Amino acid sequence: MKAYIFPGQGSQFTGMCHDLFLKYDTIKPLFTKAEEILEFDISRIMFEGSKEDLTQTKVTQPAIFIHSMAILKVLGESFKPDLVAGHSLGEFSALVASGVLNYEDGLKLVSTRAKAMQKSCENTNGTMAAILALENNIIEEICEEVEGVVVAANYNCPGQVVISGELNAVKLACEKLSNAGARRALILPVGGAFHSELMIDAKTELSLAIEQASFNEPICPIYQNVNAKAETSVKKIKENLISQLTSPVKWTQSVNEMIKNGTTSFVEIGPGKVLQGLVKKIERNVEVSFPEL
Repeated sequence: MKAYIFPGQGSQFTGMCHDLFLKYDTIKPLFTKAEEILEFDISRIMFEGSKEDLTQTKVTQPAIFIHSMAILKVLGESFKPDLVAGHSLGEFSALVASGVLNYEDGLKLVSTRAKAMQKSCENTNGTMAAILALENNIIEEICEEVEGVVVAANYNCPGQVVISGELNAVKLACEKLSNAGARRALILPVGGAFHSELMIDAKTELSLAIEQASFNEPICPIYQNVNAKAETSVKKIKENLISQLTSPVKWTQSVNEMIKNGTTSFVEIGPGKVLQGLVKKIERNVEVSFPEL
């Protein structure tokens, strides 16, 4: 079976999607509609913006979503997924790919999510840190011991977990995790504490938007971040999507579950090769690729 996987924040780069824009007229209406919805010139920032422009959450998330949607548009009828999954933001791209959301509703939700997260970042003093080469259970135990908010937020691949929370709590956890044997405990250049309880206000705002959006039955299962299980129920998909902002991204667990259920090939739809690298670290005997465009 073939899984189509969709990346999240961190895959952006200056010039993203420009080659496709020049090559395929069919994707140009996606940008026109995006500029109506977002009320700023997203194509200019994607094609020519600085690294700083592209790292603003309210820009990054729509940009990555649009890039993934442009690839889907080019693939057209040849896109026939057995199953889909997305990493954090990428879950919204996966929902459009599986027919749960249309492009416009997907982009509106992504924009609402991005603005709400940026607001939460500005109102809280949070950060994230990458922890390398330490067992998950040790990371979880140390996070629980530290005073303040700090949690395991992204299970990216074996030996690579991201923690998230209040700045001082994350710094203290990094010290303790280094002492416990982590090869590295590195504070990341991010705007806030994604996938932790510091995103509670953003979650409330996003949940209202999700309840108002039109959701359809998926054409294939979607493996969601919150529980790493294949979902086809619209009710459950919505619940998991709302929980996602304050819950960990169980990417390692999701990929293992997909493989256990018969997936042998993973195709990344979006900018960069981040997820292909993570999948190979989880299971080196599976195929990973980009679609041929």
